[in-house]
Amino acid sequence: MQIGFIGTGVMGTGIIQNLLKAGHQVVVYNRTKAHAQTVLAAGAQWADSPKAVAQQAQLVMTMVGYPQDVEEVYTSDQGIFAGAQPGSTVVDMTTSTPTLAFKLTQLAHDHQLLALDAPVSGGDVGAQNATLTIMVGGDKQAYDQLLPVFQEIGQRVNYFGAAGKGQHTKMANQIMIAGTMTGLTEMLVYAKAADLDLPQVLATLSSGGADNWSMDTYVPRILKGDYTPGFFAKHFLKDLRIALQEAEKMHLDLPATQQAKQLYETMVDDCNLGNDGTQGLIKLYQDNAQH
Repeated sequence: MQIGFIGTGVMGTGIIQNLLKAGHQVVVYNRTKAHAQTVLAAGAQWADSPKAVAQQAQLVMTMVGYPQDVEEVYTSDQGIFAGAQPGSTVVDMTTSTPTLAFKLTQLAHDHQLLALDAPVSGGDVGAQNATLTIMVGGDKQAYDQLLPVFQEIGQRVNYFGAAGKGQHTKMANQIMIAGTMTGLTEMLVYAKAADLDLPQVLATLSSGGADNWSMDTYVPRILKGDYTPGFFAKHFLKDLRIALQEAEKMHLDLPATQQAKQLYETMVDDCNLGNDGTQGLIKLYQDNAQH
């Protein structure tokens, strides 16, 4: 299949490489061409705009930073809708708002396209190893057609219903991750203060009831002083803000998620650590200890 992919960041790069390995032709666009060099070297083709990508592809997938970036990529003069061929399909894999997913699906239908919102979980490792969890909402016909493609980049794919339902599922995921990230951070701070052997603590906890994906993935990185982003803290903060906005619309109070958001706001906005991985949260506690 001729696939277009817009967004060659940490996640997009791994996904594109797996699509190429599966035998697809992939044409890509990224706001900064230099960031696309890895996938171009792997065999992807370059296009000069989202419109140009859409003109060449039966399927266009997007994974960019923020909801405003998603809207621009789809609806600007050089956007996907300006170039997409009737009968093709668009899939937004960015973690974005359910409201925007619904709007883009309506616009896609106006252009005689099918549309899906399909955010993912699994971080950089999942993208590289084709083990992502993919949460899908939108046109069921498109989901049925594209399931084999999703299975080439992920190990678990679930359809949740109409446009926006994939994004709502991702918000549920991020609410859960918020708790595991604060938990693993405070666990490490406590264990270090108690003068415990931290690798031994990790090995013990990961074989018991405290085990979780965030701890298994990020504690080894923290112990090595590795704060490179498997997932940018600034993007996680964006996700938590969306989750709390959606919760407010449903008249829900989520105090633990609110606290996690405040911690990541301190990390990203006050400490200028938004380009660290989410595991960089522990730096707030280290700073506090030094003071």
